[in-house]
Amino acid sequence: MKKTRIFSILTAIVITASLLLCGCSDTGAGGDTMRNMTAMEYAKDMGIGLNLGNTMEAYDAADCEKITFTWIPKVGANTPQDYETCWGAVVTTQEVIDGMKEAGFRTVRIPVFWGNMMEDDGTYTINEAYINRVQEIVDYCMNDDLYAVINIHHFDEFIIRRNDLDGCREIFTTLWTQIAEHFKDYGDKLIFEGFNEYLGGDQFNEAGVLTELPKNKAYELTNALNQTFVDAVRATGGNNAERVLVVSGYWTNIDNTTAEQFKMPTDTATDRLMVSVHYIDNMCYWINQLGGQFWLDYSKGQCELLKKKFTDNGIPVFVGETTSRYPTDRFAGDHMYNTSSEMLEVLLNMATDYGFVPVLWDVNDNAYSRTLYRMKSDSDAEVIKKIADKIANG
Repeated sequence: MKKTRIFSILTAIVITASLLLCGCSDTGAGGDTMRNMTAMEYAKDMGIGLNLGNTMEAYDAADCEKITFTWIPKVGANTPQDYETCWGAVVTTQEVIDGMKEAGFRTVRIPVFWGNMMEDDGTYTINEAYINRVQEIVDYCMNDDLYAVINIHHFDEFIIRRNDLDGCREIFTTLWTQIAEHFKDYGDKLIFEGFNEYLGGDQFNEAGVLTELPKNKAYELTNALNQTFVDAVRATGGNNAERVLVVSGYWTNIDNTTAEQFKMPTDTATDRLMVSVHYIDNMCYWINQLGGQFWLDYSKGQCELLKKKFTDNGIPVFVGETTSRYPTDRFAGDHMYNTSSEMLEVLLNMATDYGFVPVLWDVNDNAYSRTLYRMKSDSDAEVIKKIADKIANG
């Protein structure tokens, strides 16, 4: 048996005994502690994050962009693990999360498709076994004193495509009320992120064709659903009255989200909101311009937009998906960096110097190995450790 395995078992025994002795509720090692910190202070404490991608948000997506995809198909024996592994992930264990902490990550983003195992009865009642499995993974993070971020991922696409604004409001209120009630006693190391990337996304028209919304309607939907998310969570009370919430940008696109039409929701809590965008250097990837002067200038320009709109106004930026691997076939002809790790270091330093919370997008056996419990690349591991230490040392 590996030493890490023995250590994890012993740790679990100690934690369980401690919870029994102190009479704590079942909220993981993080307990129910709520610190009186500002959103910017939380952002600094969250450090660098890693996504548990293609895992709890996985589902049978065949033909999901067709109007005939009317409900979520069952996978295998219809257990949480059937969905957790259907996109190639291994079953998540405490060791997987232990390795993330050891690598230097302070935050784990756990995307969740809540529609799996849900009955097609119009109530949008989350399956108990499914939400309990999400809780187990959250508890792995709490046991390691890490931040856990859970959201509605891909299921938001299913709902937005098929419902008008009022219908979306009603369904998302139902979903977030259930999620928030289930986790209301958890401390502030658990963070809720309203949605993934689909706010402002296409909807089916009367002919059953996915159609782009006019800009004004897209912003109306985005702003309204972010407000719906915040209102639903706050209404459940308990620790949710002060919990940090992450609202999602329009398509999580930086240009769209920093536009004047995007509005932050009102909140009954003071200074507890963040905003989520994705991929600071996304355009450079698609036009094969990674690593050159244009990449540097473009990325800094995107950061400046975020700083002016949000950071300068006390609203932290949560980069919920950040580039983790830079393939050589996407490098610019004038690239100044020769390896993916060099570019990773430049981008992460840039994001954290601006005060953002960058969370690497990662799937099973990509940048981080969920079977070896470590970064696959030694040079990537050095980058993560170096920047984590920089943040820890202020």
